[in-house]
Amino acid sequence: MNLQLDRQMKYAILHGGPVAVIDIGSNSIRLVVYSEAQRSPVVQFSEKLLCGLGRNLSVTGRLSETAVERALAALRRFAVICEHIGVKDIFAVATEAVRRAENGAEFIEQAKNYYPCDIRILSCKEEAEFAAAGVAAGFVDPSGIAGDLGGGSLELIDIDGPRVVDEVSVPLGSLNLMDVVGASADMTLADVSRAEAYVDQHLNAIPWLEHGRGRPFYAIGGTWRALGRLHMVETGYPLHIVQHYTMTPKQLKQFYVDMMERREGALSFAKASKDRREMLPYGLLVLKRLVDRLKPSGIVFSVFGVREGLIYELLPPEEQQNDPLIAACESMALRRARSLEYGYELFRWMDRLFEGAGLHETPEERRLRKAACLLTDIGWCGHADYRGEKALGLIAQSSFAGVDHQERAFLALAVYYYYRNNLGGSFGPELRKLINQRWNQQAKIIALASRAANKLSAGVSGVINETTLGFANGKLVLNLPGKLEALDGETLQRRLKALAAYLECEFETHIG
Repeated sequence: MNLQLDRQMKYAILHGGPVAVIDIGSNSIRLVVYSEAQRSPVVQFSEKLLCGLGRNLSVTGRLSETAVERALAALRRFAVICEHIGVKDIFAVATEAVRRAENGAEFIEQAKNYYPCDIRILSCKEEAEFAAAGVAAGFVDPSGIAGDLGGGSLELIDIDGPRVVDEVSVPLGSLNLMDVVGASADMTLADVSRAEAYVDQHLNAIPWLEHGRGRPFYAIGGTWRALGRLHMVETGYPLHIVQHYTMTPKQLKQFYVDMMERREGALSFAKASKDRREMLPYGLLVLKRLVDRLKPSGIVFSVFGVREGLIYELLPPEEQQNDPLIAACESMALRRARSLEYGYELFRWMDRLFEGAGLHETPEERRLRKAACLLTDIGWCGHADYRGEKALGLIAQSSFAGVDHQERAFLALAVYYYYRNNLGGSFGPELRKLINQRWNQQAKIIALASRAANKLSAGVSGVINETTLGFANGKLVLNLPGKLEALDGETLQRRLKALAAYLECEFETHIG
């Protein structure tokens, strides 16, 4: 990305502290306060109002007075909230509805009365590029077609890592589509037919969509996120995290049939939020027609969009290149573990173990092991009987970026096994179904080695890096320097023998 941000935006990164983004969309107005601008931003406060600024815009050409009043009231409230939190830098942007409306500029002038910053009306190109920056923030080396569905428009972007290859904005937002087809209170077959024709007309005019074949499609926007959540509920999926939730085109096709063509079946839009409900059929229709045209490898839902893209663009280039998962794990370790450095020592200490165990660890698996080692100690201050469950839920349900659901389950289980031998309850066994036997084995090795390291070092940095753990003559061997000989106690021996037994080998300690 090479977006031109004004000096005020760049200024925020130099000062730290809470940063707020106000996103004035065609359907919703949202305030998100991040604890600071960083590679893996942490949401401190979030609130939205579905005021429908873009409703009937295609008919009247104007923002309705009722919607404007509701929006201004929300913006006044957001200004006070930011003041109470102590936000110093507020970045406000407006998108399609304000961009198109005859009275859009007038509305922005009224809104500026509440904020000591400019409210920037994004062009179609800027909106698409910020959405693409959001995908770059939320995924590792993304490559595919991203689609940001709002109330007024759909931004489509061909992205390759941080680079925008192509982008276009089309008037296929849910509210706009409803206005154009003259939607009935309850979607009829005639509504569907008119909507399909309108959607196809605009998609067929984009020649580069064929570049999406066999690549991921990143689905951004509140309506599509709501559809992802609904699909999780209806299929009994165990992990209700929208970020990186993935559907195959075949699953989407079945979901579309169930939701749109079998109205009397078990599935129902009524299970979704009331405010979103009437837009969901149109959002699903757009997604289905788009996927039919793209033929992607999968539909990957993203909670990272324009707002996160704006934060990402505040960062210096070297920080943008950081791994978002490792950045998130470091942040969690700093807040919840006793020592971040110990986590890195633990990771390096296990290198010889994994090399000698013949596991042929891939670069991605090594990355996950690093993340797991950083997170191992996050449950230390909980009650001993519940540390495993606490860590499991915290990791599995955290707002990590740069990690898919299988990787998230692996991390959660690796830390859970550190505290507990066997899975209990209902959530753990369901997570276990998301990973294969190899990853479950690696998670247990990480846990068993971490247990031994804890007994060797008491979780304090500067100890295990004085020792080595590896293999010699087919045996698992701990090498202790003479000055640490007294640490070779019975409890440590039991932990290391348990690790050796799992690896189906013998264990011995070498001192000196």
